[in-house]
Amino acid sequence: MLDLNSFLESPLAPYATTFLIVLSVVGVTFTVLMPFFSEDKLGKRKDNLVQKGAVKDIAGARKIDVTARRKSVQDQLKNIEAAQAAKKKKADKPIFADWIGQAGLSWSKPKFYIISVICGIFLFSLSFLSGQVLWVSLGALFVGTFGLPRFYVSRKRKKRFSRFLDEFPNAVDIIVRGIKSGMPLADCVQIAALEAKDPVGLEFALVLDKMHMGVPMSEAIHSMPKRVPLQETNFLAIVITIQSQAGGSLSEALGNLSKTLRDRKAMKGKIRAVSQEAKSSAAIIGSLPFFVTGMLLLIAPDYIRVLTNTDIGLILIAIAAFWMSTGIFVMRKMIDFKI
Repeated sequence: MLDLNSFLESPLAPYATTFLIVLSVVGVTFTVLMPFFSEDKLGKRKDNLVQKGAVKDIAGARKIDVTARRKSVQDQLKNIEAAQAAKKKKADKPIFADWIGQAGLSWSKPKFYIISVICGIFLFSLSFLSGQVLWVSLGALFVGTFGLPRFYVSRKRKKRFSRFLDEFPNAVDIIVRGIKSGMPLADCVQIAALEAKDPVGLEFALVLDKMHMGVPMSEAIHSMPKRVPLQETNFLAIVITIQSQAGGSLSEALGNLSKTLRDRKAMKGKIRAVSQEAKSSAAIIGSLPFFVTGMLLLIAPDYIRVLTNTDIGLILIAIAAFWMSTGIFVMRKMIDFKI
């Protein structure tokens, strides 16, 4: 039997010692590193990698979704602008029915022509019976036939638009509150048609009539800017059209629109207040000639009648009226601010 001393002195001792050292090192290393290679650790690492990949995929998907929605909105805006430009080129002026309807009147074309002829004949008779020369009476006939009725309709149209702008933000707020409470858009429009004052309530009622005939909301709302050609109604039609095709929060979009409408109204009020001094000056300057002429008729009628009883005087009156009209037009353009 081989003892320890004889084994250490044999030639195999160094190889055996080296083998034992290597085996010990491998065992210690395996024991230390084993927990890092367990199934739980590997599973957790795998889950972490999967979660990170999922987060990246979700972030990428959201980014792609936002980009696609933005592109869709841009495309819709381009299509709407192209359609509006085509309509503007096709008809720069509204047709007779739209023009009369925008003033809140229900006149037919024959009725308008009859009223125009009656106004012309009335002014012609009044001028001729007062002793004016024939060409002055003919001028009164022209003004009464082609000027006075159109001025009346344009004035009514402007006042109706002003009333519409005063009530329109309130109607949009009604729609926003209804949508936030969970009501459908059509029901919110119906409530706005019932609660809002005319002409806003009437316009929303006409939109509802088109919807009841089967026209989609995004198309029916575009009839409002045609009847009320204002930027505010155009904004509402664009917002609803984009939301119906590209998605998004309609209540938030309409809320921003309502805020914008009120800001525009406040800005117009500030502009009106700032320009009131210029308007007052223009009114005083424009009324001075008529005031002075009236005072001279009372004080020295023979002196002022030279202008009305002679041809030179009538020509001077016509020239003065032309230049006064030009000055009033220029001053009006100077103080007419559009936003």
